[in-house]
Amino acid sequence: MRVYKKQFDLLKKTEALIDSTFPGFGVNKKQEAVRLVYEIAKKDSVSPESVIENTGALDFENLKHLLFKKRYPYSYMHKDLSNPYLPKIVLDKNAAIEIKRTAFYPKKIFIESPAWRSSLADRFRKHFPKAVYSEIKSLKDYLKRNRNFSVRDYNDRRDTAFITYENHDFFKTCPCTKKAVGCGYNIFNLSFGCIFECTYCYLQEYTNSAGIIFPSNLDRFFNMFGSYKRPGMRIGTGEFSDSLMLDNITEYSGAIVDFFKKHKNVLFEFKTKSKNIRNILKARHRGNIVISWSLNPQEIIDENEFLTVSLVERLRSAVKCVKAGYKTAFHFDPVIYFNNWREEYKKVIALLFESVKPKDIAWISIGTLRFNPKVKQVIESRFPGNKLLDGELLPGFDNKLRYPRAIRCDIYRYMLGILSGHSKKIPTYLCMEDISMWKEMDLRPVAMFR
Repeated sequence: MRVYKKQFDLLKKTEALIDSTFPGFGVNKKQEAVRLVYEIAKKDSVSPESVIENTGALDFENLKHLLFKKRYPYSYMHKDLSNPYLPKIVLDKNAAIEIKRTAFYPKKIFIESPAWRSSLADRFRKHFPKAVYSEIKSLKDYLKRNRNFSVRDYNDRRDTAFITYENHDFFKTCPCTKKAVGCGYNIFNLSFGCIFECTYCYLQEYTNSAGIIFPSNLDRFFNMFGSYKRPGMRIGTGEFSDSLMLDNITEYSGAIVDFFKKHKNVLFEFKTKSKNIRNILKARHRGNIVISWSLNPQEIIDENEFLTVSLVERLRSAVKCVKAGYKTAFHFDPVIYFNNWREEYKKVIALLFESVKPKDIAWISIGTLRFNPKVKQVIESRFPGNKLLDGELLPGFDNKLRYPRAIRCDIYRYMLGILSGHSKKIPTYLCMEDISMWKEMDLRPVAMFR
């Protein structure tokens, strides 16, 4: 916990400095000043004292403008700085996570009564014989009796699994952000929660169950699909979980691939950051199954996508899937802005096309880092000292924290240019951007998948 202690000490020094230097500030002004000074000191690896040296007896507004200039230099220079998100910093030693690369092995497995004798429950018993198994009436009832959910519970979610019998919410449309152009993605709502630890993941603020949920009745999903199906639609399981993270245990993929043989006019996508493709390679498909990976420079994977497999392993898995006749897809999402971002993403794209030919790629998406403002404080608590929040993340068109528009434009234009240099035929779309951004990138905001 050395990283936590370093950040905790930095915060305490900053609070003491603001208290002594600006004793006339009220609670809200002190809170904003502390956050700005803390973030600048952390980002630039300097002392809090050096951040405000030579400021004199500034009033709050002048101090804030000086700190804005240091904290958000690009946005300040381009007069693109309005209403930054400056909540109180709360660091909790018990919320800080210590990453350990250990195999997933839940200590407790709760099984809904209708799923108690399911084949999925039997596979869990076989793979996790030392776990404690408990029968529950329903997950809903369990959550009612266990309401006190915290960040610390989320940290421990790998210790608990729920096997359920799903009765509703089988499918839904992607909850695209307000005012953004949708890509028509549909969610096959199978599993909730993830065994990986990505610093930017929205689930760490969105989740309210201290465990990972696995429906046992896949047949019910299949029976309900006829009433939801639309010709030409794209549907997949990668919105609330990683599609293949535990496929060696759940064996979902084989049944799904087999089912969609009967629906050739539907594209089914498995999204993953894993190399768990053994069952996929064994399955016999009819060309309408797409296996996709999110890609980032290895430096970003090492610092932000804990417990996932490396960039090289993702692409090696893609090659194996291509050899098995599958189409692949790739998601540069989130693209993270850092000093050498151009060179590093160019290398990733080069490695992608060295591995997979354009004809074997069904689509590519690009999306820049963004998240609900509340996620910022969760990231600070869980990953103290992280670099992810050092960027200029400000409320955007949908009130999510995003890079300034001009930086996003630069990222998209550069990424699209590099991609088109390899192929101009691969369908490429922006993830969760508004219509003006699509037009600026000269992309037609059409419904690619319905």
